[in-house]
Amino acid sequence: MNLIIDVGNSFVKLAVFDGGALKHKEAVALNLILEHIEAIKNEYPSISQAIVSSVGKLSKTDVDVISNYFDLLSLNSDTKLPFTNLYETPKTLGVDRLALVCASVKLYENRNVLVIDAGTCITYDFINTKKEYLGGAISPGLRMRYKSLNNLTANLPLLDMGLPNSIIGNSTETAIHSGVVYGVLKEMDGVIDEYKVNYPDLTVILTGGDSNFLSKQLKSSIFATSNFLLEGLNFILQFNSNE
Repeated sequence: MNLIIDVGNSFVKLAVFDGGALKHKEAVALNLILEHIEAIKNEYPSISQAIVSSVGKLSKTDVDVISNYFDLLSLNSDTKLPFTNLYETPKTLGVDRLALVCASVKLYENRNVLVIDAGTCITYDFINTKKEYLGGAISPGLRMRYKSLNNLTANLPLLDMGLPNSIIGNSTETAIHSGVVYGVLKEMDGVIDEYKVNYPDLTVILTGGDSNFLSKQLKSSIFATSNFLLEGLNFILQFNSNE
């Protein structure tokens, strides 16, 4: 069994896989990570190995303790991956994006795949049928757009995310919701359409914390999944275990 540790911007996701089957998933605060890993270790004593992404956010003590529990793989730009990375600056490529691409290789083999991760930032990552990762794009996520309108102006309020009833906002609040949400939706649909010019058989995956909020509003045909990153990390661990 494998333990997956994904250290994000706001919290840590912990997952347990038995082969390719997800058995357990939870999100915890970074300062509670060892407490929760200890509980998972006791509940799933068959876990023998683990992978951690964004290791720089963990203290050396945390990493040492986890390494004592399991055979630990720290994901970085030097980790062996099941695709050819053609990104011009591979050492600057986020490990979360590496994991998303690996999930697409595992689950959508020999396809042209665009993975859209709607989180703090919105990332677009493309891999072709030859398992060549070409790159993608990064733009502000929904909450980042709401916060920037509040932080960079004198009078605009900070709003919670909300689905607008109409593209025409008839108040400051509804205008903000329209601008932010429709802006993201039209951006995503436009990016997908642009990719389909050259790759008409494109498979589109939408994942990330805001994927459920956005998925039903997009006009493009997509596959929405919340566990894509965790599945990618598990695949990387399996891939390196078989080397």
